[in-house]
Amino acid sequence: MDTPMTPAPGGGGPDAAPAAAPKAKIRPGRIWYLVALLVLLAGVAWLVVGLLSISSRVDSFPRVAIPAGGQITLDHSGDYVIYYEGPGAQSGQIPAFRVRVTPASAGAAVQSLGPYNSSVTYAFGSHQGRAVLSMRVGHPGRFRVATPGGGNVPVGSGLAFGDSIVGGVAGTALPSVLLILAGIVALVVIFIIRIVKTSRARSARPAWSPPGAAPGAQPGPPQGAQSGQPPGTQPDQPPAWSPGAPAAADPDPPLRADPAPPPTAQPEPPPTAQPGPPASGAQPGPPPTADPGPPPDADPSPPPTAQPGLPASGAQP
Repeated sequence: MDTPMTPAPGGGGPDAAPAAAPKAKIRPGRIWYLVALLVLLAGVAWLVVGLLSISSRVDSFPRVAIPAGGQITLDHSGDYVIYYEGPGAQSGQIPAFRVRVTPASAGAAVQSLGPYNSSVTYAFGSHQGRAVLSMRVGHPGRFRVATPGGGNVPVGSGLAFGDSIVGGVAGTALPSVLLILAGIVALVVIFIIRIVKTSRARSARPAWSPPGAAPGAQPGPPQGAQSGQPPGTQPDQPPAWSPGAPAAADPDPPLRADPAPPPTAQPEPPPTAQPGPPASGAQPGPPPTADPGPPPDADPSPPPTAQPGLPASGAQP
């Protein structure tokens, strides 16, 4: 049995919905998320590397124990900071004691030794210290350190000699914080811009309406839909032609009235002259006879014979 072919939905029929237009690209693209994330990660990496560098510097400081004292070697002239390491370093509760630094090698010289005027602390691994004194060295060399009155200092306390870590902390924290903040702000800004543009693009997209519908009209049910028809059923559709398929026979051809032939005009027979009574004094003669040929569609019957009439009044026979 031949099955009629029906066009697929959206196959270009008059009521088919138009193909969806390609989505417009939203700017900035998602690649900028990666750029902002890289900036943020660069800030984190800068912070980690900087802290590791400062920790390494702190570990390399020369140290002496309190109250034993000892000798240290300072390899350059200039400013140094003396840090107290031990209990109370973070809180600032440091027992009172004195510090004496004297040259222990030829050429070594100490120019000044005094209290440190700022609050600087650090905590890297097992080292927790606070800056307590500042010292200026006129010439590098070996130096002897003594801590008179350090008997009341907790066991395990000591002094560390090194450069100021303020510059290293600032050079690490400031760039890293700026990079991290820039990455976070960029991520938030890109996210907000994309959300706003996506919302605008969706609201500006025109809604599809059936062909021929007035602008703003609400789309109704598809053509051919019958009220009360169960959902999912297809309305009756004429079979569509498909290449290579035999034409489906119409099961119920419509009745067609055949036109009746026009009526044929029947020719009337020509009138036959009837002889009247002869005029007064006239002799009756034979009446004229019709053409022996029969008229069209007329019955061949003998022409009527004229009968002699009575003579007129006063006429002699």
